[in-house]
Amino acid sequence: MALEVHALAGGLAAEIRGLRLWEPLAEADVKWLRHLYAEHGVLVFRRQSLSENEYADFCGLFGPLERTVRTDWASTVRPEIGLITNLKGGDGKALGGLGDGELKWHSDQSYMMNPATGAGLYAVEIANQGGRTHWANMVSAYAGLPDRLKQAVEGKNAVFRYQKRLNLYKGDDKKVPDENKNRTPDVIHPLVHTHPLSGKKALYLDPTTSIGVVGMPEAEGSRLLDELADFATRPEFVYTHEWQVGDTLLWSNGFTMHRRDPFPPSERRLMKRATIHLPATLHIVPQTIAPASVAA
Repeated sequence: MALEVHALAGGLAAEIRGLRLWEPLAEADVKWLRHLYAEHGVLVFRRQSLSENEYADFCGLFGPLERTVRTDWASTVRPEIGLITNLKGGDGKALGGLGDGELKWHSDQSYMMNPATGAGLYAVEIANQGGRTHWANMVSAYAGLPDRLKQAVEGKNAVFRYQKRLNLYKGDDKKVPDENKNRTPDVIHPLVHTHPLSGKKALYLDPTTSIGVVGMPEAEGSRLLDELADFATRPEFVYTHEWQVGDTLLWSNGFTMHRRDPFPPSERRLMKRATIHLPATLHIVPQTIAPASVAA
C-alpha cells in the first residue's frame, strides 16, 4: 500500500496511512516521518497492533525515550512506557495513572528545565463515551493574535511551577515531598519560540503550571496568561481526536497544548504513553532561563 498523508484540522494534525508500525521501517520512511513530525503538531496512525517493545522502538526513532518518574505507572516490560488508565489490579490498586477525570489544557513537562517535548499515546482499550483528546495549535494561535497581544508577549518570559498542577488535581493538602521539590524548582521559559525549520513563531503556554510573567505585577501577568490561553484554544485552532482501538498518536509539546475530556468511571480505558526527547534541530524545544522571582 502506498504511503498517504491526510491533513487534519488545517494541518495541525496529519493521518499517515500505509504503515505497519510493528514492522521495521525503511530508512527513507523514517526520515520522511521525522520531517512530517516536525511539520505537524500531531501525527495519527490508525489500526496498529503493537507490543510494548514494538511501540517503544517506534517512538524511539524520533529521539531518546525518557523513563517515567512514576514507577508505579511504568510498564513491567519497558519502563519507558507508562500506563494511562483507570483499571485496577486484582489487589485493588491502580495499574496506572490519570484515571477518568478531565485533564485541562496543558503542555507536558512545562515545569522542567529541559522538557522532553515529544509524546506518544497508543490506545489499547477505549471508553464508549467521552475520553476525546484535543490539541491546540500554538503556531496558528500566535499568527492570529491581535497586534496588541503580540506586542504584549514580545520578549516576555513566564514562570512555571509543578506544585500548581498538583494542587489543581489533588487539592492544596497534597504537597510535593521535599525531594521532589528539589527536582522540580520553578523554571522560566519564553512565551514565544521560533520553529527551527519553518521559522514561524509559536506561543508556549500551560495554564496548569504557569504562575506569572517575569517583570509584570502578579495580577497583570495572570490576566495576560489567561487571555492568551483563552485565545489559543478557540475552536479554529483545535484538533479533536475521536479514539479508536489501535490508534497511535505522536505530538509535539513545543507548539501544542492538549486536554482530555472525562469519561464515566464505569468505562474501561487503557492507553500506553511514551515521552520523547525530540531534537532541537527539527522541533521547538523550549529554552530555559535561570529561575527568578516573579516581579511584585
